Amino acid sequence: MEKLPGFHEIPELIPHRYPFLLVDKIVAFEPNVNIRGIKNVTFNEPFFQGHFPEEPMMPGVLMLEAMAQTGIIFAKLTEPESFKDSLFVFAGIDEVRFKRPVRPGDQLILDLALLKRKANIWKMQAKATVEDKLVAEAVLMAAIQKKGN
Repeated sequence: MEKLPGFHEIPELIPHRYPFLLVDKIVAFEPNVNIRGIKNVTFNEPFFQGHFPEEPMMPGVLMLEAMAQTGIIFAKLTEPESFKDSLFVFAGIDEVRFKRPVRPGDQLILDLALLKRKANIWKMQAKATVEDKLVAEAVLMAAIQKKGN
């Protein structure tokens, strides 16, 4: 791959759009092995208005979603032909742990590594860090699903 996807190319790979697009760019990728994405967390994110105004922190479910979106990009870059007329949807989440808060101004680093694939199911180890400190981790499972099913 010549150029890794940035802000302008990511919407071509995943269906998410603002305010639910939670990956800003991809900085490392090795097909069938791993991927690293970045989410720059800014104070003007819509969720900070209510979570929590006096002590703003990124909701854990949105950290998981950012990891999942990075996983979609990983799968589509690894095997683009498998995703024609298909979506990549959650099939399960295991071993979720939240270690520390993510706040406005943080750069969330999203690392995913492929654990195994079987048929249309992908299982990935996901870790999110800020300044080399683990903030969240999970094992994510996703499945290729034909659109309209």
